[in-house]
Amino acid sequence: MGSSTSKAQEIMKTRAGQPGPNRLYLSPSHIERFCEDALRSVGLLPNVPSAIRIERFIEKKFGLTPEYAALPAGVLGYTAFEAGRPMGLVVDRGLAEADSAVAQRRINTTLAHEAGHCLFHAHLFSKAQESELLFVEMGEDSKTPKILCRDEPAARYDGKWWEFQANAAIGPLLLPKDLVLTAVQPFVESRGLLGLLTLGNQMRSAAEVALAEIFEVNPIVARIRLAGLFPPDQQPTL
Repeated sequence: MGSSTSKAQEIMKTRAGQPGPNRLYLSPSHIERFCEDALRSVGLLPNVPSAIRIERFIEKKFGLTPEYAALPAGVLGYTAFEAGRPMGLVVDRGLAEADSAVAQRRINTTLAHEAGHCLFHAHLFSKAQESELLFVEMGEDSKTPKILCRDEPAARYDGKWWEFQANAAIGPLLLPKDLVLTAVQPFVESRGLLGLLTLGNQMRSAAEVALAEIFEVNPIVARIRLAGLFPPDQQPTL
């Protein structure tokens, strides 16, 4: 699948002692690096702040063309796996049929979330029986193991570590760190003796709107990304 995926697997293997039969650990910095390396590996990391072609990324990185189909209520998408490889990626057709900028941007977010599963979790499906116990919900077709993704991706942690990790990939894939830092230059200022860059609360809303337009994401995605890079309650004062 590519070097970034191999690196992720090696780091996660070193955490085999984590709670749960297959629980994996990835730090935010590792997720950041893996996503950036993955974009760069297929020539889709822009040189200037601009929207990421996430559907094209999935096609080039994993050899998959995302499909659109009617999904059960509350399911925005899913990724199917076989023998440790992603074999299919499906997004709820209702998002595409909505035909609005907000819906298209939700598609981008959903695709990035599913790409996170492809990057970090494919090797969990090398043993179908274990993966079905972990990921396939009761009442769903389990002939092909899959990760079903319900509700709007968010930054919160609800105990589903695989969903948290896929959510954590959305920011780095759709708003790569270095490009975001370039894009927010008009909104940040240097503070303290060390001249550390900060994003003041009075400029935060304007920065969110700018990032949403530049990277073609909904404002909530820009807000979460900025909160990770410039935490509102941790502004440096040295």
